[in-house]
Amino acid sequence: MLLVREELRSSVTPGEHALSIGVFDGVHRGHQMLIGRMLEEAKARSLTGGVITFHPHPLSVVRPDVKITYLESLERRVELLRELGTEFVSVLQFTSELQQVSALDFSRLLVEEAGMRLLVVGEDFRLGRGGAGTVEVLTGIGEELGFEVLAVPLLGDGEDRVSSTRVRQALEAGEMETVSQLLGHPFLLRGPVLHGDERGRQIGFPTLNVGVSADRWLPPNGVYVTRALVGDREFEACTNIGVRPTFEGDNSRLVETHLLDFEGDLYGQVVTVELLHRLRAEQKFNGIEELSAQIQRDLAATREWFA
Repeated sequence: MLLVREELRSSVTPGEHALSIGVFDGVHRGHQMLIGRMLEEAKARSLTGGVITFHPHPLSVVRPDVKITYLESLERRVELLRELGTEFVSVLQFTSELQQVSALDFSRLLVEEAGMRLLVVGEDFRLGRGGAGTVEVLTGIGEELGFEVLAVPLLGDGEDRVSSTRVRQALEAGEMETVSQLLGHPFLLRGPVLHGDERGRQIGFPTLNVGVSADRWLPPNGVYVTRALVGDREFEACTNIGVRPTFEGDNSRLVETHLLDFEGDLYGQVVTVELLHRLRAEQKFNGIEELSAQIQRDLAATREWFA
């Protein structure tokens, strides 16, 4: 566990801490509630609060045959967790070696290297080899090693429970308003503006070709009302996600954003696209004229949505 020790030593601030542990993909409202409770309990005990997270997702090591896609990039997850008020976010590389570490040994490591005095987790949390470290087991380990365990009920109940799975289900259905409600913030895609074939410019509707990582979870192909952020500038926008079936050639999925009332060159700059509402599914049109007419309708619908 030398690598884990080094990662903790380089990221954890000195002192005694309350911790929450998890992947926290999406940093949805359930995660936010958990971290908020951890920070409250930390303050009550004169501790500082930190987060331990993992990358890649443990499932990618446990089940390497399963393709993992993330609701948020690692960078964005850390950013959101810091915005909640945590003292530090420690990212541990999840490896086959770490997978085999017992709950007792991992807890001991957190006590020694992260000053853990309080562990705040969800009521269904499990830690260590084979998921053997239930809340009950960890409570016993805490009595032995000198830390307290607090289990927090999950946000919501039954089918209404806020979870990364529910966020994915809403994304698959293109229900962006539901996604925003579950996350507590709009679902966003972020990447550099790349050079494309300039099809949009050629037909009078220039777009930004946003370079999105292949491991990001995307909603269904279609046209979306979006907000685009470039530096300190904010634009109302309309975004197409899909393979552009009207045109022959490469069928790779693209994220193309048209900024309303903007003229200029943003190549190489990083753009953040917030997906707010799905206008329609992807369609194949009988030529450029038909496509252009539909784009005009999409832009009008986008303006109406913002109005």
